[in-house]
Amino acid sequence: MHKNRENVNFSRWQNMGETKKSVSRTAQTYERIRYAIISAEIFPGERLKIDELCKRFDASSGAIREALSRLSSDGLVLAEPQKGFVVAPIARRDLIELSEVRSVIEMRCLEQSIRNGGVAWEVAVLSARHELNAVSHARILPETGEYKDYYLRHQKFHDALVSACPNACWLEIRSLLYLRSERYRRIAMPVDETGRSVEKEHNEIADLALAHDVDGAVAAIERHIQNTTDMMLRANLPELASE
Repeated sequence: MHKNRENVNFSRWQNMGETKKSVSRTAQTYERIRYAIISAEIFPGERLKIDELCKRFDASSGAIREALSRLSSDGLVLAEPQKGFVVAPIARRDLIELSEVRSVIEMRCLEQSIRNGGVAWEVAVLSARHELNAVSHARILPETGEYKDYYLRHQKFHDALVSACPNACWLEIRSLLYLRSERYRRIAMPVDETGRSVEKEHNEIADLALAHDVDGAVAAIERHIQNTTDMMLRANLPELASE
């Protein structure tokens, strides 16, 4: 009798372990496809074929479909009835509207983060800034090996700035908009940034935030986002050309 109970309990633990592995594999598949889309390894408007993605990412069709469904909710993939999935296209109007909304939410999250941030938050911002400054933005091009490293450090820096914001819903929306904006930034590169120092902008934002200068930091992040948007709109891409 006890042996049967032990077998049942072992089976439950075994099933739980398999479920966790499955969830982990699905999450990894989602992250890998998302990065491929954001980095333009998979182009805007490209049709996403399940069998090809299974081979490319060494994943099951179920994991691929679940990942694409999540990416559809993120706005990075479109689900077309009877046709399947396609990478969301890029457009000038979408970029402008995305940047407007992102700016408002980023400013709000930064404001709340500065007001609530303590020593741990300050250390996180300082650490992220130091890591970002260790990689020269001027030398970062899509074809270089440093590109992914810079992308991760750049995201970590901006995430650290807002990490003390207590509103999880604001942060969730902000994270999604950041990723969608990042896709445009990476597709647009390389672009002419004459007269602009991205490193200086990052340091200004960090300095003002660490000084708990709410108004100054919020104004700086707004300028930073607008400068990046203007830069992308100047890129030599037909989809972003003036209408």
